[in-house]
Amino acid sequence: MSTQPSTQTGKAAAMVAPKSTPPKEKDSPNKNAAKMHRRSRSGCFTCRLRRKKCDEGKSQCKACKHLGLKCEYKRPMWWSNNEQRKQQKERVKNIIKRTKLSEKTAQIGTTNAETPPGLSHSLPTSATYSEATARTRAPSIESEESPGYDFNQPPLSHDCYDFHPHIVSPHYDTNAHYQPFPSTPYEVDIKTERQMYVNDVPTRRDSMISTFSTYQPPSGHPTLPAFPEDEWINESIYDTGDMFSAEEGLDFDFFDFSHGAPQASQQALIQVDECDRPLLDHFIDNVLRLIFPILEVNQHGSARSEVILPALESNKCYLHCCLSISAIHLKSTRGLQGEQIDSDILRHRYATIAELCDALKLDTNHVHILEATLGMIFFQCSVGRPDDALPDISWHQHFQAAISLVRKLELPHAMVHDNNARVHPPFNMTLASWIDILGATMLGRSPQFADTYREKNQSGSTSGLCELMGCEDSMMYLISEIACLDALKSANGINDMQLCQLIGSLGKSLDTTEVPPESLAWPYSSTGAIRPKQLSRNMTAVFRLAARIYLCSLVPHKSKDDPTLHSLVDRFTGTLHLIPHGPDGFDKSIVWPLLIAGSQSTAGSVFRQVLAVRMASLGEHAEFGSFGRMVRLLQEVWRQSDDCDRRESGQNVHWRDVMQQKGWDFLLI
Repeated sequence: MSTQPSTQTGKAAAMVAPKSTPPKEKDSPNKNAAKMHRRSRSGCFTCRLRRKKCDEGKSQCKACKHLGLKCEYKRPMWWSNNEQRKQQKERVKNIIKRTKLSEKTAQIGTTNAETPPGLSHSLPTSATYSEATARTRAPSIESEESPGYDFNQPPLSHDCYDFHPHIVSPHYDTNAHYQPFPSTPYEVDIKTERQMYVNDVPTRRDSMISTFSTYQPPSGHPTLPAFPEDEWINESIYDTGDMFSAEEGLDFDFFDFSHGAPQASQQALIQVDECDRPLLDHFIDNVLRLIFPILEVNQHGSARSEVILPALESNKCYLHCCLSISAIHLKSTRGLQGEQIDSDILRHRYATIAELCDALKLDTNHVHILEATLGMIFFQCSVGRPDDALPDISWHQHFQAAISLVRKLELPHAMVHDNNARVHPPFNMTLASWIDILGATMLGRSPQFADTYREKNQSGSTSGLCELMGCEDSMMYLISEIACLDALKSANGINDMQLCQLIGSLGKSLDTTEVPPESLAWPYSSTGAIRPKQLSRNMTAVFRLAARIYLCSLVPHKSKDDPTLHSLVDRFTGTLHLIPHGPDGFDKSIVWPLLIAGSQSTAGSVFRQVLAVRMASLGEHAEFGSFGRMVRLLQEVWRQSDDCDRRESGQNVHWRDVMQQKGWDFLLI
């Protein structure tokens, strides 16, 4: 038996109209200020376990009350233990399945008097055979077939004959004639639709169908051999994917987002000119998912709902930045040429800078200015080709303005001051730290906030780098220290003996971060679900080997033909197989490690072969963003380096020198 009820949700990823009435062109802006659901931070733990919206009703929310679940607002004991959480998950799933089945049978029993007893779970009554009496029966609250039945209470011992002691109760367990009919399994297909509006005009409609199944494995037969349950039915039939995950995910309250705590519901209403609406649609549909892939794994939908969409709505400078990035992506991916697309890129690029300058003159709203500045720097890493020759300001000039804003907002002080108490690092500071640490290696300088990272490393506190980008914070702090040593060496501020001593000290620090080889594994589960913590461990291992190669390259007179470097590059290549590749993989999140290891690889090395395979799996995506620029740089480094090897000049070709020769001002992160 299959039913397909269609339900339409008001939840939208970007802009939605009110559910009660469609948008009208003559409505005032105040009337259109409907609200879009934002993820709650104070819902009951049962709804959070189910990954469902909670109305936060007291003392029970509607969802738990309807499904007969125990509604818990106080953190339960099972929440902190993965094994207990899995057991609770199974209990909840069984209760929900029984409740859904009860609702189904109760509905059938009240609408069709001729329903067989096996479907209504009731005994024959006079109403079944007589036209003169009512054909319906009110469900009892004590009955398990009642929608209001509480499955958490102990089972009742009496049956319907307990109310009439003079009637002998039949022995159902021993008399085959009275055995109840087996319930018929059924599936319910639930269709969810969402509509996006821009300037009160419907622009996109998405739909999704999920299936709820009540199929159970057949019971054993006395004359047939018994089979294990998993041979009859795969447990994945009941697996709801996003509802329950095998690995505990990141708390959605982890970051302190610049737009504050989310409201219970809020509408994102983005005002753009009609000519720019295609650019906004393209950004939301095609570019947004490329920007924070690791954050999306850790907090599904968080980058969209907590970072980008609120900024597009409230920050005009940020909006122009995103429209410019969208035009760049359109030009590179679809091969658009001509004055129109270049005009769109430059128009919004200059509008962004103009808005920034005006805001800086007023010296107010520093959070919005910082947000837009970081967007101009970081979003560029996801789009564009290496040969894009349109005029632009270098990323490190933009970053100088960002550094000034970070200090005005006292974000480094807040991170250090709250080492023990603060568990919600500022999102903008986390993003600025990632750019600061890896960007410093691009320039051969020390990170601007190196002292902050050093203090954070000593205290063992987090900056959110692992949750945002995938590499553990302690490893990024050590890369900051290596960058400081690189800058000191470049400035001739240290002699060779002191340099080697510091290299040895940092090498021992890297040793303390090593993990057992068996802790590294493929990040996807047997059901195909990504395991965020495993992915983070794998990415940290890749960054750790890249940091060792970077540190080893600082040894005076060290050549890339050195056996130590050869061994490290080979180990790095072997670890790469733990990082998923292809368009839906994470190669674009390890651009910096690929650059560091690739710059030390020799002709005919396995690394170059593996990189070629991963590029082929990416297809045209290998040509765009930081990954495409990294490949272009490595190709030039290899060309010059291999030429030096053929001439036996013994000269080492450094990738920063090649960037300066070519006039490339890349941020390869």
